[in-house]
Amino acid sequence: MSAIMPTYGSPSLAFERGHGVYLYDTDGKQYLDFCTGIAVTALGHNHPHLVHAIQDQAGKLLHYSNLYQIPGQERMAQRLVDNTFASSVFFCNSGTESVECGIKIARRYHSDAGSPERNRIITTTGSFHGRTLATLSAAKQEKHMTGFLPMLDGFDQVPFGNLNEVRAAITDETAAILVEPVQGEGGINYASEDYLNRLRETADEYGLLLFLDEVQTGMGRTGKLFAYQWSEIEPDILSSAKGLGGGFPVGACLANDKCSAAMVAGTHGSTFGGNPMAMAAANAVLDVILQEGFLGHVIDMGAVLRKGLEIAAAKHSEKIIEVRGLGLLMGIELSEDILNGSVVKELEAQGLLTVGAGNNVIRFIPPLIVEESHITDALATLDDVLTGINV
Repeated sequence: MSAIMPTYGSPSLAFERGHGVYLYDTDGKQYLDFCTGIAVTALGHNHPHLVHAIQDQAGKLLHYSNLYQIPGQERMAQRLVDNTFASSVFFCNSGTESVECGIKIARRYHSDAGSPERNRIITTTGSFHGRTLATLSAAKQEKHMTGFLPMLDGFDQVPFGNLNEVRAAITDETAAILVEPVQGEGGINYASEDYLNRLRETADEYGLLLFLDEVQTGMGRTGKLFAYQWSEIEPDILSSAKGLGGGFPVGACLANDKCSAAMVAGTHGSTFGGNPMAMAAANAVLDVILQEGFLGHVIDMGAVLRKGLEIAAAKHSEKIIEVRGLGLLMGIELSEDILNGSVVKELEAQGLLTVGAGNNVIRFIPPLIVEESHITDALATLDDVLTGINV
């Protein structure tokens, strides 16, 4: 019996090494990785610039605490500020921590403004914000809450994409609206530009903060550095992680001027957040993503992937209900008589790694360095698997 707490079931597949878009298991079998650690290994595996940055930093210093200035953290924060809406950044270790930080910022902002009663946050159905009690309470997904009740108060949920329901939920206690531009775990549900525009207008009308969870959609995943940049709006708070470190644990919470002003010394902290190793990784990832043409490549490959999935959906119309997503965060919703988990396992057996999501969706999340030939191979495997399914 494994000494590991069985929260992940009993996975049988173990990997020994990786290169580019490929992983190799302990028997040497090659897998095309369209899971990327659930949108984490943005630059693929063993990327030379990222590996060199981590190795170089490891030979100098691993950690020495935010009690002292960390030059790499100063540099990374400034680069994020220069390329986004933000005026400051708090570094942590994960997506759920970045969301927790955003929740604290929203409450602190209103408290400092003389309205401590404004502490509730409107969230949406189908959302996923992490595994802490606060982020579980925000998402309100029954499958994640079972056995962990009571949840924390302070969150009011409305249907995703429904502006009227958002407005109806606003009270004198509302502090912010929290939404994912594309719901990953929820089933690749896309927030339209009009919806985001109207959320921004509503937040401004009622004096609320707009808080975007871009843990999965950020760091180039949709073809922009952050997905909100496809629209004309800017959030007040944004959470980031996953691809931020390219495989090294890094999270960040970005905030604009008015929100940053609320977070003074002592209001928040992290032992490991923003340490030299994490910042070496994050700066290396950003070096690559900000190179001229990189995000254009993501857009181009996203279009290739979408077109290929749409062709597959037309061919297997009785098996695929819909194709949806943005950039290289794409999904197919399967018909109700086909379980996404069983298809994910069959794709895995044939050397293609994908990941399931809500609403019977399979996510295709390749590294941002993926080429058209890799997408062609993945689509051929998908076609083979779907052809072999009888409905």
